[in-house]
Amino acid sequence: MEAQLNAVETTGTVDEEHQLKLDHPLPISGRTKVRVIVMYPAEPEEFPESEWLSAAARSQAFEYLKEAREDIYTLSDGEPFHDEE
Repeated sequence: MEAQLNAVETTGTVDEEHQLKLDHPLPISGRTKVRVIVMYPAEPEEFPESEWLSAAARSQAFEYLKEAREDIYTLSDGEPFHDEE
């Protein structure tokens, strides 16, 4: 008799190295084998801007921007922008 399986649905991104990066941690404690089913669109689709921004915010490619030497602007720089809409 096979063991009962639990299911968790989440989202993720496949990177350039064909590795799956999950958007959120799994609710599984400890180290255990899992079975993975990947579903993706047959045709490439445009991702909403919010997904791109979320991926960029989590990416280590922009970690250098957190360094103090990169913080070169202050609130007194520039002029405020007021959208008429």
